[in-house]
Amino acid sequence: MTQDDLSPADERPSKSQIKREMQALQQLGEQIIAMSDAQRARFPLSDDLLHAIEETARIKAREARRRHMQYVGKLMRGEDLDGIQAVFDAIENETLRRDHAFHRLEKWRDRLIDEGDDAVETFVDEFPEVDRQALRQLIRNARREREQDKPPTNARRLFRLIRDTAGL
Repeated sequence: MTQDDLSPADERPSKSQIKREMQALQQLGEQIIAMSDAQRARFPLSDDLLHAIEETARIKAREARRRHMQYVGKLMRGEDLDGIQAVFDAIENETLRRDHAFHRLEKWRDRLIDEGDDAVETFVDEFPEVDRQALRQLIRNARREREQDKPPTNARRLFRLIRDTAGL
């Protein structure tokens, strides 16, 4: 059988394929709906889709929401999917970078509490603008909390000081 022998019906996607694509577009719409207004503003979305997304918040009934999500999926077909995916990728990369930065700061906090003065000097070398007195006080209090099995209030304050010093 050659390409010429195929009927036009054989070239179309199957009903199942069309249904899978629609469900994927609905899920994409749900992800956009779940985002904050600031993040949503970054997407290249049509006015109709933006209105449908805003409308979703007021729909409470399960069946009505399901039908509305089908409508959102239908509207998604006419959108710039490559542009939307590019924004999703950018948001994901920003989130990963922020998470890595926070992990690095958490390691600094733990190192400062565990190692003491040696780690403080290394931290001050990297971040000379830090308030040394506040840093040392928070480290002492965090150690005391850890030894007495108290909630890590000062460890959280130390993390905030480290985060603010690092500019995150």
